[in-house]
Amino acid sequence: MTSLRWLITGASAGFGRTFAEVLLAKGDQVVATARNPDSVADLVEKYPETAQALRLDVTDPAQVRDAVAAATAAGPVDVLVNNAGHGLLGALEELSDADIQEVLGVNLLGALAMTRAVLPHMRERGTGHIVQMSSVGGVVGNPGHAIYATTKFGLEGASEASRVRWRRSGSGC
Repeated sequence: MTSLRWLITGASAGFGRTFAEVLLAKGDQVVATARNPDSVADLVEKYPETAQALRLDVTDPAQVRDAVAAATAAGPVDVLVNNAGHGLLGALEELSDADIQEVLGVNLLGALAMTRAVLPHMRERGTGHIVQMSSVGGVVGNPGHAIYATTKFGLEGASEASRVRWRRSGSGC
């Protein structure tokens, strides 16, 4: 069985951390990213041959570029997992502009920035997958979740509109 190379955002906790641990345990290569790379350093210690830890704040364009460059320098990325996320509860009119910008920046714009940075490499190779960590909030807007739902609805729409079928391999994105 061929191992895959995964690039995971938000790998310090939750689903991102679990994905990284499971994939490394089965022998795949993982580039685990986090705003604080020390939070994923133990993965590199445990799996020095297959784990890489990188600093990444998905809202920082320079860090997005640097992380994707470092990840692809070590080999092609087969799967991007856009997992970094930020939740926020509150009535729309009660949320500050800064809070709204932060959630939009991480959940939507950050995921789009990562996708835009990795997708050209996948298109060039004619293969790859992008996993967008969405939520039921991407199809149903619940009271008190207006901004969160906005980001997840946006991610769903962008992903659907960007879906690609590769000519060579027939695998999808």
